[in-house]
Amino acid sequence: MANLHLNKVILCGRLVADPEMKMTPAGVPVCSFRLAVNRKYQKDGEWATDFISCTAWRQRAEFISRYFYKGSSICLEGSIQTNKYTDRDGKTRYATEVVVDDAHFVDSKGEGGAVPAEDYPPASGEFVHVDDEQLPF
Repeated sequence: MANLHLNKVILCGRLVADPEMKMTPAGVPVCSFRLAVNRKYQKDGEWATDFISCTAWRQRAEFISRYFYKGSSICLEGSIQTNKYTDRDGKTRYATEVVVDDAHFVDSKGEGGAVPAEDYPPASGEFVHVDDEQLPF
């Protein structure tokens, strides 16, 4: 069998808090945040939720910190990375995070979410002129 390696993650969830934007000493932007992602199955009518640590770098970090905030829905692609470190007590610890390669909007523009159907023109099969102020985005 070939030496195959694959580390690809796709997550959709909501930000637990506002993203934390920092700069490295070399001036490279880095953004950290946690993502709440519901599991597929419910237990006793409640969704089990995982809280996943994520880190984005450079332009992706700037994009996320500029356009996403606590409660925002986001879909992201990335890879899982584990880090090993020694805590203050001298114990070896491990941290797992998702390093973000790409991020995508989920919610429609504005806080209202999707635009109600009655705000769209009727489906008559003909094109209808719409002013920019009437657009839902």
